[in-house]
Amino acid sequence: MLIFDSGVGSLSIGAAIHQLIPQANLLYTMDHGGFPYGEWQEEALVTHICHSVSAVLQQYPSDIIVIACNSASTTVLPALRRMVDIPVIGVVPAIKPAAQQSRSGVIGLLATPGTVARAYTAQLIEDFASHCCVIPVGSRVLAPAIESHFWHKEPIAEVLDNVKTALYNHPRANDMDTVVLACTHFPLIQKPLASLMPNISWIDSGEAIARRVAHVIKEGNLPLGSNINAGVQRVLVLGDKRPTAILYEQLNALGLQLIGC
Repeated sequence: MLIFDSGVGSLSIGAAIHQLIPQANLLYTMDHGGFPYGEWQEEALVTHICHSVSAVLQQYPSDIIVIACNSASTTVLPALRRMVDIPVIGVVPAIKPAAQQSRSGVIGLLATPGTVARAYTAQLIEDFASHCCVIPVGSRVLAPAIESHFWHKEPIAEVLDNVKTALYNHPRANDMDTVVLACTHFPLIQKPLASLMPNISWIDSGEAIARRVAHVIKEGNLPLGSNINAGVQRVLVLGDKRPTAILYEQLNALGLQLIGC
C-alpha cells in the first residue's frame, strides 16, 4: 500500500492504518522535494503528484494508493484515478464528525492556507457544519515547522503559541470545544497542542481513512500478509535532500525502515 504525502504527514495516516490493519505492508512516500503542497497552484500540483506517483509505482507496485494530504486530495484525486487502475483513497478535513461531536457548535479548522481556500472545504462546511460557527486558521508555518522538527529537531513551541493566538482571535473562540486538524502533519503534534489548549477535542481523518482502507481491501479481496504482525513499514523520501540522521532516528524509533537512500 502506497501512502503518499509531501512529508512526514504520511506518518499520522499510516499509523492509523497500521493500528487497524497491522498485517498490511505500507510504503510511506514523503515527497520532500515538493513540500509544502499547500503553496502550489492546483494545476501544477496535479501534474507534479501524478508524475511522482507514477514513478514510485513503477519501482514499487502497490494495490492501493492513499493520498495522505488534505491539500492534494481536494485537487488531484480525479486525475490520479484516471491514471491508475487501483483504488485511490484521499483525505478530507474531518468537518462532519467535528460538527456532530461539538456541543457548543463552535469548531476550529486548523489547516494550510490552500485547504482553507479550497471550494471543496467550503462545500464540506456548507453540507455538514452550516449550523456551526467555524473558525478557520490557515497556517503557513505550522506544517513546515513540524517537518523541520522531524528532520532537524527544530523547536516548535513558538509556532504553537502563534497557532493558539490565531485560533482564539475570534469573538466566539471561548466557546470553541472542537478543532479539526485538517493537515496530516498536525496530528503529529496533537499532544503539545492539547497541553497548550486543554478542554478541546482534536479531530483528524486518520481513523476514518483506516476504516475506508479496510473496507476497500475487503471489498476488493486484496492480498495482505499472512501473519497478523507481518506488515512491513518502509519509508521512501523523494527529492534532492538526503534524510538527516535525526529523521532516520525518529523513523527507526517508530519501527519504520528508510529505503532508497
